[in-house]
Amino acid sequence: MTKITIQHTENPLLNPFQNIHQTAPFNSIKIEHYLPAFDAAIEETKAEVQQIIDNPSAPDFVNTIVALDLAGEKLERIKGIFFNLNSAETSDEMQEIAQEIAPKLSDLGNDISLNEQLFARIKEVHNQKDNLVLNVEESTLLEKTYRRFVRSGANLNETDKAKYREITKELSTLGLQYQQNVLAETNAYELLITDEKDLSGLPASVIELAAQTAQAKDKQGWLFNLQYPSYFPFLKYADNRSLREQIFRASSSRANHENENDNKSNIKRLVELRLEKANLLGFKTHAAYKLQERMAETPEKVIGFLEELHQQSKPFALKEFAEVQEYAKKAGFEGIIQRWDWAYYSEKLKSEKYDYTDEEVKPYLQLEKVISGVFQLAQKLYGLGLKENKSIEVYHPDVMAYEVYNEKEEFIAVLYLDFFPRESKRSGAWMTDYRTQSNVNGNSVRPHVSLVTNFTKSTETTPSLLTFDEVTTFLHEFGHGLHGMLSQCQYPGTSGTSVYWDFVELPSQMHENWAYEKEWLDTFAVHFHTGEKMPQELIQKIQKAQNFQAAYMMERQLSFAMLDMAYHHGGLPSDVDLKAFEMSAIASTDLFEPVDGSLQSTSFSHIFSGGYDAGYYSYKWAEVLDADAFSVFQERGIFDRETADSFRKNILEKGGSEHPMILYKAFRGQEPTATALLKRNGLI
Repeated sequence: MTKITIQHTENPLLNPFQNIHQTAPFNSIKIEHYLPAFDAAIEETKAEVQQIIDNPSAPDFVNTIVALDLAGEKLERIKGIFFNLNSAETSDEMQEIAQEIAPKLSDLGNDISLNEQLFARIKEVHNQKDNLVLNVEESTLLEKTYRRFVRSGANLNETDKAKYREITKELSTLGLQYQQNVLAETNAYELLITDEKDLSGLPASVIELAAQTAQAKDKQGWLFNLQYPSYFPFLKYADNRSLREQIFRASSSRANHENENDNKSNIKRLVELRLEKANLLGFKTHAAYKLQERMAETPEKVIGFLEELHQQSKPFALKEFAEVQEYAKKAGFEGIIQRWDWAYYSEKLKSEKYDYTDEEVKPYLQLEKVISGVFQLAQKLYGLGLKENKSIEVYHPDVMAYEVYNEKEEFIAVLYLDFFPRESKRSGAWMTDYRTQSNVNGNSVRPHVSLVTNFTKSTETTPSLLTFDEVTTFLHEFGHGLHGMLSQCQYPGTSGTSVYWDFVELPSQMHENWAYEKEWLDTFAVHFHTGEKMPQELIQKIQKAQNFQAAYMMERQLSFAMLDMAYHHGGLPSDVDLKAFEMSAIASTDLFEPVDGSLQSTSFSHIFSGGYDAGYYSYKWAEVLDADAFSVFQERGIFDRETADSFRKNILEKGGSEHPMILYKAFRGQEPTATALLKRNGLI
């Protein structure tokens, strides 16, 4: 296929990237470049696809399947930059562009997937699959391509194709609007404290950060907001119960205020359209449609899986709840603890039971030292070396860029790290990429991966000191990053994290396990002021507390997964009250009294704008895999190179080139069982 290129010397997004490793020229990109770049790249993609259709040669794997997988390379590059920045460094202008470009991209996707001539070529190659000489990855790409077209309406009649176009176009903008509303509501709330008495219970580092936040906004006092490093410590430590209640209600009611940012109508429409789309394609529910390409396969299997874990964890969760309630009573609290009391009394109970607090751990978890520890882990397990390169352009001063090398000093990836919260960044933590790995016809394209978090920033007197949970989050996202960086696949469509959704969390969740291992903590965890190693006794206390409220956390995660399945398999009547619907969906797992105005659904970005629709269960599904996989390291040594090499070669390097259960069994030697997870959580 002749490569089609459209260049515009005034627009850096449309020209070959000349920066080191062909990284994105962030310094040159201006807001006015995006729309023209999208329009030009869309036209280029259409021309590349038309070239495949017009090819006079008989359809074969290379001239149809591979050519299609490579088509739209420039558009994918532009999308990667724009949509990643729309999550990590957005603006009103970017959000407007996102709303404008989403329907165009939807139209392009439909123009391709609903093109009869193109599908005829794909179908012809697919019909010959038993007679073609293809390797495993090639067979996977062929099957994946054919299925993608079928699942995108290629077999529909003309009337239904038109309906499919309408549905997907509207869906493309609704998810964006949902996320924009959540971000707007998150940024809109501020809790300004001017009376020092109201800071009682808060650690000095939290108070200093709040003062710094207030100062940055030219306000007197201490400013708290709904960003995690501000919100969660307030719930955990503030003695002022009424203020804890206030900030909790603000967070739990985001996008549920009957204003321009209200998400209830967006939810109803998203669920309605997803069901219509599934029905159009021959599936009873959206969950049935999504799970066709998951390890779990069916909604019934997911529901059974969730119920099995629920039955195991609920009795323990009730005991944990009663324990906190009893502790609060002994501490002088009267009545039943509410949601804004849970973290507060749980932290005090944990401190009493295990004789340490999270604040005692933080001085040993200076961000720079944690980065070093994570990089050392990558070196010990996989032979990787990471070197910061300040010549690589970044999109914000907080962002750091690294070159990643293997043991032979061969370059394998670029890694961007973006740690701190800001109003232009959505909440949470995620891994993404600006360029996907591939190696077609010897043209080795190495990936550009980005890890984005919302960790605690430094203050004027202390460096960035992470909570233990933030360390596990770093390991989690780094595990995703390894999946992208170590990929050794042929095709973009099968490389890196292009895997079944309930398999993608295996590398991320498995790497969290090292946080509890003394051998790893000893490599970096030193006091930021004294330089002393984290004491052995403190590490032992952390290990003993690993299962603290494990059943409660299990029930909490199950409640999210059950709510997701209720929306996408149970169905949502058009006139339903979302609060009543949500309470019904999570009733079996819920331990608290309902809170007026609180509605998880209106800010549940994972399932309404984050791709986890009918897939939130995958966190628990992958936890079964990760506990089972890490048990091999526990048996052989947590830095055992032979085990790590096997995990790398059979999981991390293979991406989605083969069915995940085949890949997992190649590493483990057998299918996973839930035993390791239940043991780890102390539930059996």
